[in-house]
Amino acid sequence: MQPSLDEEAPLTEESAAAHTGGICFKTGPPGRTGIELEWLVHDGRTPTAQVAPARLDAVLGRLAAHGALPGGGVLTREPGGQIELSTPAADSAAECVRSAAADQTVLFGALAEEGLTAVGIGLDPLRSPPRVVDHPRYAAMERFFDRTGPWGRLMMRATASVQINVDAGDDTDGPAGYRHRWWLAHRLGPVLVAAFANSPLRRGRPTGWRSTRQEVWSRLDPGRTLPPPWPGPASGGLPGDPRAAWTRYALDAAVLCVQRPAPADWSAPEGLTFRSWLRRPPPGWAPPRPADLAYHLSTLFPPVRPRGWLELRMIDAQRGPDWAVAVALVSALLDDPAAGDAAADATEPLTGGGPVPPAEVWARAARHGPADPELGKAARACFAAAELALARDPDTAELRRMLSSFAERYPERGRCPADDWLDRHPPHGGPSRLHLGAAGRRLPASPQAPPA
Repeated sequence: MQPSLDEEAPLTEESAAAHTGGICFKTGPPGRTGIELEWLVHDGRTPTAQVAPARLDAVLGRLAAHGALPGGGVLTREPGGQIELSTPAADSAAECVRSAAADQTVLFGALAEEGLTAVGIGLDPLRSPPRVVDHPRYAAMERFFDRTGPWGRLMMRATASVQINVDAGDDTDGPAGYRHRWWLAHRLGPVLVAAFANSPLRRGRPTGWRSTRQEVWSRLDPGRTLPPPWPGPASGGLPGDPRAAWTRYALDAAVLCVQRPAPADWSAPEGLTFRSWLRRPPPGWAPPRPADLAYHLSTLFPPVRPRGWLELRMIDAQRGPDWAVAVALVSALLDDPAAGDAAADATEPLTGGGPVPPAEVWARAARHGPADPELGKAARACFAAAELALARDPDTAELRRMLSSFAERYPERGRCPADDWLDRHPPHGGPSRLHLGAAGRRLPASPQAPPA
């Protein structure tokens, strides 16, 4: 059990390292699944128009007045007015999908009443939205990321994702163990980027990337957005304990912002890492305390983030019900040992002899999707393994059908959702010819997935 910290006592380097490893990898039998769904919000009649914050406030206000969403989800706004639905952890992928779909139905109906449309795409294809959430965290983030270009503002204001949360795992060395699940999640990362790439447009024109959102993330501070260095080998051929590698990554990351009482600025001095803050606080700064460490950890954004559970952050927002396919795929490959073994074999050619795929494979996934021969082959094998796993659970019959349909439409043809956008919007179509339409196909009306 992780020892408790005195919340008022200053941290030492040793106590900060011990606490980080303990709270970020909480062990226990895996099986639960949660999801965070993001959508861009556009005016239903004029997609190029900026949506006034008051209109979204009206939607959220009406939903709040009617009480909790039926699936138990929570709605929040992102800096550019994107809306996020976060579900509680469910005991199965099917239950997670049912709950999120029920909440999505209510949300989309409320948006439609206000003349708004939720758009499932990873990067706004038309607009450059302003920041509409006035919070010192986001102001400090903009100042931090502005040091290296426009990518931080673009990420904060114009991107949307599907984030899948799964248990870290237990303390064994087998498929249920957190070391194995951390490793497999990173093996799968480029495959998930490629298969669900859905952000090929910017200002109405192709960018040259199937997942421009992933490309935007790759241009941000690498000390907080790239995967941490891989831990050394352990016995049995598995990687070593990720806790030490993650702790080094977290403490060596630059401090992005620090919570302070209003009206103080939350910005941190340039070049200050959390480790250097522990060793020698800047003039006028107190040594960091546990709350400062917890907040710092919330400002790290690698593609797989340990938060007690594992948060997979590399998937673009999806049209219609395709987010449910991502949930089914991830859950099946991480929770079914046979499917996990097949996925490990399928992704072996992507590693270049190392334990996990290198950065250039992530870049290929973002640029080409499953049209890349190696990534396409790995994606097809992973979908096939997941379909077999879902066939072993009667409660996932509808998810299996959806996954099979997605596989036939996309990886089996060397395609991804981004290709649908590109088919409809030729290279010189421009913003005036871009038709977003509605959020996409409805979820099937069935016990497994209510209509959305």
